[in-house]
Amino acid sequence: MNADTPPRRKLDDFDRAILRIIQRDNKTPQRTIAEAVNLSAAAVQRRIAAMEESGIVAGNVSLVDPAAVAMTITAIVEVHLKNERAATVDAAKALFRDSPDVQQCFYVTGGISMVLIIVVPDMPAYEALTRRLFEESGLVERYRTLIALDRVKTGTAIQIP
Repeated sequence: MNADTPPRRKLDDFDRAILRIIQRDNKTPQRTIAEAVNLSAAAVQRRIAAMEESGIVAGNVSLVDPAAVAMTITAIVEVHLKNERAATVDAAKALFRDSPDVQQCFYVTGGISMVLIIVVPDMPAYEALTRRLFEESGLVERYRTLIALDRVKTGTAIQIP
């Protein structure tokens, strides 16, 4: 852990119960959470603030329906880098991290270098993106695209033990 990383706090049963609620809807009023977990609203507020400060709660966002904003193509892309040297991997991570069309990027094992989730409005936009990210970057040996026919399940919530 470096100086920039806040210390992780140990979660108790109250914290876990609060996390389960705010993962479903982070706009749930604190008094409603308090009633559900048998704490005061002030205690809930302090616990949420402490979890935010320690990095357990990494952010508060609104989830946007891609279809509502005409982002109709979801592509799952297997990327094979030219090599697995640290400089190549780091450059690819930076390239994909900085691309707003790349919704998620995973550095993986199993014969594939990275798996990307990309959301774009249409196929011409996807083609332009693949040229920029994969063909012109000089980092990618090959890639394979899977186009989602239906977003059966998407989400960001994790199972809280």
